[in-house]
Amino acid sequence: MMKALIFSMCAAGLVFGSLFSDDSSEKAQEKMIIILLGPPGSGKGTQAKKVAGELGIPHISTGDLFRENLKQGTDLGKRVKEFLDSGRLVPDAIVVDMLEDRVSKPDCLKGYVLDGFPRSIPQAEALDRLLASTGSYKVINLQVADQTIIERIEGRESCPSCGAVYNKYSSPSKKGALCEKCGTELVQRSDDKKEVVEERLRQYYSQTEPLIGFYEKKGKLVHIDGREDPQIVFKEIMQAISEKK
Repeated sequence: MMKALIFSMCAAGLVFGSLFSDDSSEKAQEKMIIILLGPPGSGKGTQAKKVAGELGIPHISTGDLFRENLKQGTDLGKRVKEFLDSGRLVPDAIVVDMLEDRVSKPDCLKGYVLDGFPRSIPQAEALDRLLASTGSYKVINLQVADQTIIERIEGRESCPSCGAVYNKYSSPSKKGALCEKCGTELVQRSDDKKEVVEERLRQYYSQTEPLIGFYEKKGKLVHIDGREDPQIVFKEIMQAISEKK
């Protein structure tokens, strides 16, 4: 009788322990999904790579998704090519399909950092449906004034020979219009010209900025001052990620 009672207690303990262990395991394995928002030139691409490296999870950008699918000639890549070749915008449904395919890969089991997606309310709503069964996520918005953005992008100058990069406002070449390293005349990319940057900002405010209100209502948004030194911005992002809301 005593042996039977002891066996029963042990079995109950094992079941209880198993349930507790499974619950802890699920919490430990909860995905860490980070969405980085911000205007062009805010540094979100740079920060996304740093955050992904620090957390040991993939950095996923829509640009990389397009390039990879086009390069591999996937069915999704072929569909994207049809739109790009005809000068049409790639529909949200295709972008979401690409993203869904990418985040289903084994390296995304612990989570991932999204850069460049979502860009609009419809994309954000589609992403919400995709994330409904994957756990929580956090949205980081890098705030940078327009004038700072323009100076960062329009001020970029590069050397066509050695690849050195300067900024005529914040880190100009000591040789003026020439590269410090090889003496070649510096050039400005056509898409870095002021009028192009201003148009990109207009598109951002009309399409992407409404996401700020969308995620604020959900209590998911954290604002970070993107004007600071990149290392300070990175530390503040990591601090925001570690805080529970």
